[in-house]
Amino acid sequence: MFLIFGYSCTKKNTENIPVTSSEDSLSDYFSLANDFTLARERRQEYSHKAFDIVVNQENDSLNRVSLFKVANRYYNINNWRDFNKTVHLVLEKSESVKDTINITKAYTYLGDYYESQSVSDSAFMFYYKAEKMYAKLGDNINLGKTLFSKANLLYKAGDFLGSEKSVFNVLRIVKGEKKINSILYDSYNLLGLIYNELGDYESAIVYNNKALTVIDDDIIPLEFQSRATSYNNIGFLYLNSQKYLLAKEYFQKGLEQKNLIVQKPYVYTMLLDNLAYSKFKLNENEGLPKMFYQSLKLRDSLKLTSGIFINKIHLSEYFASKKDIIKALQYSKEALLLARKTNISRDVLVALKELAIIEPEKASEYTKEYIRINENLQKAERKMGDKFSRIEFETDQIKGENTSLETKNRNLLFGFSVFTMLGLFLYIIKAQKTKNRELLFKQEQQEVNEEIYNLMISQQSTIETNRVVEKKRVAQELHDGVLGRMFGVRMNLDGLNKFNDEIAVNQRNSYLAELKNIEQDIREISHDLNREKSELINNFVAIVNNLFEEQKKTFEPKLVAIIDPAIKWESLSNAVKINLYRIIQESLQNINKYANANVIKVELKIKESNLFLAISDDGVGFNVNKAKKGIGIQNIQSRTNECDGTIEIKSNKGEGTIIIITVPIEQKQILTEK
Repeated sequence: MFLIFGYSCTKKNTENIPVTSSEDSLSDYFSLANDFTLARERRQEYSHKAFDIVVNQENDSLNRVSLFKVANRYYNINNWRDFNKTVHLVLEKSESVKDTINITKAYTYLGDYYESQSVSDSAFMFYYKAEKMYAKLGDNINLGKTLFSKANLLYKAGDFLGSEKSVFNVLRIVKGEKKINSILYDSYNLLGLIYNELGDYESAIVYNNKALTVIDDDIIPLEFQSRATSYNNIGFLYLNSQKYLLAKEYFQKGLEQKNLIVQKPYVYTMLLDNLAYSKFKLNENEGLPKMFYQSLKLRDSLKLTSGIFINKIHLSEYFASKKDIIKALQYSKEALLLARKTNISRDVLVALKELAIIEPEKASEYTKEYIRINENLQKAERKMGDKFSRIEFETDQIKGENTSLETKNRNLLFGFSVFTMLGLFLYIIKAQKTKNRELLFKQEQQEVNEEIYNLMISQQSTIETNRVVEKKRVAQELHDGVLGRMFGVRMNLDGLNKFNDEIAVNQRNSYLAELKNIEQDIREISHDLNREKSELINNFVAIVNNLFEEQKKTFEPKLVAIIDPAIKWESLSNAVKINLYRIIQESLQNINKYANANVIKVELKIKESNLFLAISDDGVGFNVNKAKKGIGIQNIQSRTNECDGTIEIKSNKGEGTIIIITVPIEQKQILTEK
């Protein structure tokens, strides 16, 4: 292939580990195995030594990390057999300890292995497994890398639109993540490849230029030769769009990169071959065909089969243009033989097309074979796409079955746990019944007390109602009697309307005076009744005052009680009043028993939308934290909660005690009308 991208150039671990005096240390072997200035055989030797040390270590997280490092070193020198063996070993160790992260990582490595062996379906299966696990772990960076590997497989299978969709999915997933330059670089390069295959050269150039702009030497090591790769890709796109001069400039830029032939010899050979081809298209014969031969020789030494094929096609074109048909046929037939040997259908098509041009007398024969192979290739690409879809379906089905089995096992464990817990609960319930009996007795006692209090309230309410009814009756009688007098006066006045003499005038004046007397009587009666009503003591206040009177008679401490007259008690619910009464009662009992106080102060007042009850004494005080565990304090707190109120207790030994209870009530229900 002419165009390349850098995502799988290497798995090289880029840490720069200095060599210590002990050449037998593991860190030294890792460092030397990644030294690209050494021969491949030496690097492989150091990789083997590192493996021999790591394989005998205890299976812990550091050991599994070291095994992945060994696998990376084998990958970098294309030692696929040992790479595969190492990855399977670390997968086995990870599965034995249920190390999900390293299991997932091993799947991606196995996907890379099968991709290198052109076993696309197996590669796709492992990438798909890793994709699902990374998604579950929420690891967007590795999920993006895995999806990119799948996109690359789709590209190689000829599903360019599917590959394009997958790449954009990668870009969506990694968006917002940090240090993703390498993923962006690979994705943009692959989009360049896709658009090149679709013939959209402008878009391909745009994305290759994007790839060039995201290269960060701190993230993508210089050894990867990313710039050289991008220059080659952009140059090749200009080559395809027949802009040979621009193509030549980019190939030359690529060849100017330092240490290219050492660090990435296959990129060097590609740039050299493409530069020669662009010069050939520009009719610049200087250095030709020598540059083609140099590239071919280096590719042959590196066993770069696909590069050798392209080189021979280029040489065939070159000699055909020089009318050297013998050499042109030689290289095109060698290219065809190589393509058939490697079973790369696309290369076979390229070789057949070249032969049809060189040997026009056999063009019909070559064209027929070209059409047949092209049809088979399209069918194979469709089958591969279907196979990928089937792999996804079957993998999900297997995972579903495993999930179902896990669910059954979990249900069995859950059932056993429930059975065990049931016995424990029965014991706890039995133990609680005794405590509950005592609690129920206390609750029943409290309910009886509340019922008695409600009866007291009801009795007081009945008395008050009767008094109001009686007052109303008296008021009505007075009102009706006065009205009778007024009616008689009015009738007499009507009778005098016909007379204007002195006697009639005197009589009218006397009747008017009577009306004034009647008006004054009505006003006085009304005022007396209203004043009597406003001075009536509310039934709740009466009950509380009775409690205070009993306290004063029975106990020595001086009691000071202040009740805000602005509180409209009849607007409060009985539940609130019951709890307030019991709180005062409980507090007085506690003070009488324990406080040894001289003065007790109880204050009920209204402020804004809250009713405040403050109970204080000058007694011995107590430890608030310990007292909170007592039944008396707990009862007060419980009753405050029932009123949706809050309680604050302040006390220290020798400093007395104050309890402040705040009950929220709407102001319009509390304040008297003004």
